[in-house]
Amino acid sequence: MPRDGHGRIIDYLRISVMDRCNLRCSYCMPLEGLRFVPDEDLLTADEISLVARAAVSCGFRKFRITGGEPTLRRDLIEVVAGIRSESPDAEIGMTTNGILLPRMARDLKDAGLDRVNIHIDTLDEVRIRQVMRFADVQKIMTGIEAAEDAGLTPIKLNSVVVRGDNDTDVVELARQTLTRPWGVRFIELMPMGDGDESKLALSRVVSSEETMERITDSIGPLIPVPATHPSDESRNYQFSGGIGTVGFISPVSDPFCSACNRVRLSAEGKLLLCLLRDDEADLRAVIRGGGGVEAVSHALRQSILLKPVGHALDEGIHASRRMHEIGG
Repeated sequence: MPRDGHGRIIDYLRISVMDRCNLRCSYCMPLEGLRFVPDEDLLTADEISLVARAAVSCGFRKFRITGGEPTLRRDLIEVVAGIRSESPDAEIGMTTNGILLPRMARDLKDAGLDRVNIHIDTLDEVRIRQVMRFADVQKIMTGIEAAEDAGLTPIKLNSVVVRGDNDTDVVELARQTLTRPWGVRFIELMPMGDGDESKLALSRVVSSEETMERITDSIGPLIPVPATHPSDESRNYQFSGGIGTVGFISPVSDPFCSACNRVRLSAEGKLLLCLLRDDEADLRAVIRGGGGVEAVSHALRQSILLKPVGHALDEGIHASRRMHEIGG
């Protein structure tokens, strides 16, 4: 398995297949001034399969398909099938807003997708249009049901907690785990984008400690759940008698960089070594320059050696790209 220069095993590749999205979450995508990767610059399904083959040859054991919103990609089923054919034993997940899952969940399962994480920031019908703008709670819930019916389980729900937007809505989301077998995870807002955007994001960060306190004050104590893997970024808990879990992902207040096992592939083929830094390597250039599996494997290994030990938010260093350009 590949190790970085700090001795960490890197065996998890997040693959962005699309930088476009059918929503415009307030902390992720502005309503105006967006520029997207031209279709000809996106990695093709065959190119993604080649990267997956190279990654497996290096020892990668886990893949996650991300966006933007991955379900907008017309050949997504082909992409999933290609990754599965190259990695029959790997775990393959996908992060989505769930809106388009009712028409494709079964096909995704048949193509080899194991499970989905679904993004939903609030269950409030009015507030969701303020935070996720074009979202609709019922459409997302229907997507969750479609995923469950297709066997894309266990379901995890991701909520980015933003001060002044949805920080008071975390209780109702957490309450769902009393009766649903979901993993509801609350994620600290990560400062990304240009300097002004990053400063604004930092002022709106709600720490996991604050979110947890709000939840326990309203519902009751949370019982720690042992981690299933040392690299799991979520600290998970359960309510007494609950059947789901409540998780907290704390990249700002309690970074988990020392156990990080992942790198990210952007939609245009750049290998990103840290979500909150701009370090990257151009795998598309390797592929379109005639490089095959061995060349991509070599580029992967060499790049991983340069993976930074952690982010440097306390030094004012952050990624200049927005979240939809990276894949989360």
